[in-house]
Amino acid sequence: MTPETCPHCGADLKRGAKACPECGSCEQTGWSEEASASGLGIPDHDFDYEEFTQREFGPKPKAIPRGISPFWWMVALGLVTLAVLGLLL
Repeated sequence: MTPETCPHCGADLKRGAKACPECGSCEQTGWSEEASASGLGIPDHDFDYEEFTQREFGPKPKAIPRGISPFWWMVALGLVTLAVLGLLL
């Protein structure tokens, strides 16, 4: 039966837990100090998410500019002006 708190580290355990999420003690080892989570590949508390994502996925892509540049607004205004003049003449 799962205890409410881990006898090894004192962490709260969920009902029916098979192992302590903090220290790795489990019911197979009798919730003893012999259990260890070091071989499970669980990140440490000092896990650096930014470093991990950069290592796995490369550097962040450059931000995509939002909106329309002033150049294209001027081009659109020029085309509208030419269209209006073409209709009037």
